Amino acid sequence: MQFQMTRRSTLASLALGLVAKTVRAATDRRVIVVGAGLAGLAAARALSDAGVETLVLEGSDRIGGRVRTSRLWPDLPVDLGASWIHGIRGNPISALADKAGAPRVATSYDAAVVLGAGGERIDTADAARLTEALVDAARAAVDDLDADVSLKDAITAHPGWGNADPATRRLIRQQINSTVEHEYGGAWDETSAWYFDEDEGFGGTDVIFPAGFDQIARHLAQGLDIRLGKRVTALAPDAGGVSVTLDDGGRLTADHVVLTVPLGVLRAEGIALATPLAPARQAAINTLRMGLLNKCWLRFDRVAWPDDVDWIGWVGPKDGHFAEWISLAKPTGAPVLCAFHAGDQAREREGLSDAAMQSDAHAALQAMFGTGFPAPLASQTTRWAQEPLTLGAYSFNAVGVTPATRKALAGDDWDGRLLFAGEATSPD
Repeated sequence: MQFQMTRRSTLASLALGLVAKTVRAATDRRVIVVGAGLAGLAAARALSDAGVETLVLEGSDRIGGRVRTSRLWPDLPVDLGASWIHGIRGNPISALADKAGAPRVATSYDAAVVLGAGGERIDTADAARLTEALVDAARAAVDDLDADVSLKDAITAHPGWGNADPATRRLIRQQINSTVEHEYGGAWDETSAWYFDEDEGFGGTDVIFPAGFDQIARHLAQGLDIRLGKRVTALAPDAGGVSVTLDDGGRLTADHVVLTVPLGVLRAEGIALATPLAPARQAAINTLRMGLLNKCWLRFDRVAWPDDVDWIGWVGPKDGHFAEWISLAKPTGAPVLCAFHAGDQAREREGLSDAAMQSDAHAALQAMFGTGFPAPLASQTTRWAQEPLTLGAYSFNAVGVTPATRKALAGDDWDGRLLFAGEATSPD
């Protein structure tokens, strides 16, 4: 089903290179890390282990950020945010999982089925080859343009799209939705044709955490000074350091601040900065976009779908409409499905109630597998764009982004006092 090497998870980088630089510069100083997501926890862990006085400020009532494991079903944890280690070979999160003793099970894009509107099986290999060939040809055709264009404009201008019949176009769109929009969180009419897939993946198996991805966050957090419910509202240079203002009116100071909040918060100016950032860094914030990927977890009394696949794709009545699912039946034996919506469909469906989402998901499954498909016993639905401390799922390369954009966001500002780390700063 997937022709990309990886699916971008909600944490692409622990930004350890930046942290190492901070450690060298600040071993006798005080550092405040803003955000207790994986990037913030990894930064604080490295600083603290190096003997640096480190304080982590987290605006919510929990650690993990976009790593959020729900235990609403006590016997069955489900990850509402990051779920996978995509490629265990050389992956720093895989090494952390080993240290944490966190059990993992493998999933594979090779264990997949794509269904037509009426539930008929479609040859996934042919579909993937067809889509990959068209995307490659369309991108090559716009390679010499003076300016970047969207992936949609590149593809729809290519003869391979124009010559395709409606059914083939629908199949191509399902594949692009799965391999690009779900991978990066941006709609194909927003995503850069030149640079949408600049990230580099890790080799090896993809794995999930049956007991929850939050095991990694808890492992990193051990022994750290973390203050929950402390939302940072403003930062300002102050007497050789940085002044940090909290939403409760409190004020702290530090020699350095490591800012690890998501791109969505930076773009919304959720933290007021008293002094402008370097022009290249501000331009990077303005050019990058925050993508959206939401999940609808569904629990059943039995497995009523093929139990030999991990992934289920659907070429349904509308582009991106319940077009991709993960099944836990094969890797864990649990009678659980998760539907994904990305980009435009994710934004559109965030306004629906949990009951409406569950009902729509059941209707989609009946269309795929027959009207006798059982109703879910329960569901859990995410709305990451409505989360004030994230305002989306993860960043993607919109039209106009280049490989230099993320590099410009990473690094330090305010004469080395303010440092940026986290998913959006990583070219990988």
